Amino acid sequence: METSYLDTFVLVVESGSMSEAARRLELTPAAVAHQLKLLEQELGTRLLVRAGRTVVPTEAGHRLVDKATTILLDLRNIKAAINDEAATGELKLGAINTALHSLMPEVLAGFVKVYPEARVDIRSALSVDLYDAVSRGELDAAICLHPPFALPKTMCWEQLCEEPLVVMAPAKWGQRDAHALLRDEPFIRFNRHLGGGKQADAYLRKAGITPHERFELSSLPAIAMLVDRGLGVSLAPDASVPWWRGLRVARLIVADQTYRRRFGIIWPRASVRTRLISALVAQARRAVSKAS
Repeated sequence: METSYLDTFVLVVESGSMSEAARRLELTPAAVAHQLKLLEQELGTRLLVRAGRTVVPTEAGHRLVDKATTILLDLRNIKAAINDEAATGELKLGAINTALHSLMPEVLAGFVKVYPEARVDIRSALSVDLYDAVSRGELDAAICLHPPFALPKTMCWEQLCEEPLVVMAPAKWGQRDAHALLRDEPFIRFNRHLGGGKQADAYLRKAGITPHERFELSSLPAIAMLVDRGLGVSLAPDASVPWWRGLRVARLIVADQTYRRRFGIIWPRASVRTRLISALVAQARRAVSKAS
């Protein structure tokens, strides 16, 4: 049996869509459908059925999901156990852009003190892509936002902090009303495809505010620097991190505190690199505690 087909099947079930699974795997939908057809032929049973615009597992498909998850995890651990990289202490780590510019340097500084010979490969991506990479065994852990769905029992999550939305404005406007700033001044939007950007967009719509957009970008440090230059205001997660220092930026807490970004670390429950992952998690806790 081609184990990559099991990976494809599990991803289709998790996403509920062949096209979405194809996007994440960087395949065509036809290639995904072909893999699933071959898997069904080999097992001699139907695994998926259509339910409106989504696909759902059959009774046999549900049974396969549980078995396949265990099989794939065991296989990844076997590969890692016989690979020299596992013995030399290599860790494959993912992080969202905000973490790279804030938490990551402190985490890595502490980690290399514990494992000075370890080699860490770091990949930057969106939270949803990092979650997929961890679940497929491509990454050992990721510092990201909590996915907008319940995590399977095979995954561990530790929340490091919650970040409320703040209005970022030039320091000279620090005493003005937050909503008035969002209505009246040029707006620098945090990319609405990102978790924090989606929350900011939802907040603006709920508050009935249509800002005068000037820029849209995905880097919080860059947004803070633009605000410092007096080029506008922004609504973004309150990332209390080193790159704020020296910037003349006021951070005004918004009234509605229900919009919070859950920031943490995710990793597989079973891994041959558990000792390295545990050390990384401990350093992440320490870095957050030090920053607060």
